[in-house]
Amino acid sequence: MLGASERDPVVWQEAVGANVQDVDGNVFVDLIAGYGVALLGHRPPSVVAAAAAQANQLVHAMGDTSPDPARIRLLEALGELAPGELRVTLLGSSGSDAVDAAVKTAVLATGRTHVVAFDRAYHGLATGVLPLQAYKHAFTEPFAGLLADRVRHLPWGCTREELRAALAPGDVALVLAEPVQGRGGMHAPPAGWLQMIDEETHAHGALLAFDEIQCGLGRTGEWWAGEALGVVPDLLCVGKALGGGFPLSACLGTEAVMAAWGASTGEALHTQTFLGHPVSCAAAAASLRALVDGDIPAKAAQSSRFVRALLAERGFDTRGRGLMLGVEVGRDGLATSEALLQRGFITLPAGATSLGLTPPAVVTEAQWTAFVDALVEVCA
Repeated sequence: MLGASERDPVVWQEAVGANVQDVDGNVFVDLIAGYGVALLGHRPPSVVAAAAAQANQLVHAMGDTSPDPARIRLLEALGELAPGELRVTLLGSSGSDAVDAAVKTAVLATGRTHVVAFDRAYHGLATGVLPLQAYKHAFTEPFAGLLADRVRHLPWGCTREELRAALAPGDVALVLAEPVQGRGGMHAPPAGWLQMIDEETHAHGALLAFDEIQCGLGRTGEWWAGEALGVVPDLLCVGKALGGGFPLSACLGTEAVMAAWGASTGEALHTQTFLGHPVSCAAAAASLRALVDGDIPAKAAQSSRFVRALLAERGFDTRGRGLMLGVEVGRDGLATSEALLQRGFITLPAGATSLGLTPPAVVTEAQWTAFVDALVEVCA
């Protein structure tokens, strides 16, 4: 089906729904959703139409100085969907941008300079946020000389005592966590752990940020994983599914926290040329409407229940939440992923002996059944 080498890249030609076609005409079921982006499926019609209409009217404005109606509509829609009182938004183009904005906000709001993050964390690879990641040391080591030593990493699921010790010096501006870990292995948090983090963070004068770039907007079966688990943070990082396939991210915060940026003095303290890009904003507003109108959290939950039951019947253990699934395969995860690619399924390893699945919510029961059959064959 594919080239001579199992590691030859698949050159994508077209994608729609959960399917991808390469330049040679091979068709794959994408169980990664383009790294979690295509929660609505690839090329959702309403998103494509909104982007095309915007491109025919206004493609680019001027960053933070010249907002346009598409940006205003998006910010209003995000504010309505956001949990708690997270009504003020800083836009960006990537997940790294959103995390960067959260860190900067916390530093301004607290006057402190340190961050607490967790083992296996992945928060992007831009230089400013690179020290926060603990997914793979190889990402950090070549650039160690550029990175400030201001991050304390604790075990995922750490004890209250461990967190208190990290916060005790009084220099921590931000505690940053993924409510459900993604690239680090698809791990849901221990019961009550997020509540403990929330309590200790605020007791020590720091702010709490959740990175829901992958797990937010319905992927876990609820709109927001943190809120569903009982905690609304001070800052919330959103991305991936937000743009419906177009590059866009956001950091949402309360009015009190975001007030730390102060009034404009002529030049923005935090901006970029493509901030609030009109086409991406129009696509994102359409994406939010489609997520709401399609009740995507419910579809994600239903799809997750179906495939987890199917996997359990065939002897596979699963972990995670909603459509953020880790599947224990009992053999090399990378080799298993490559073997599944040969059979027409796009997956990724999620640890030494497991697969990670972040599929579109539109994967059908027939596609799930075919995937599980292929997995059984590979693991036989």
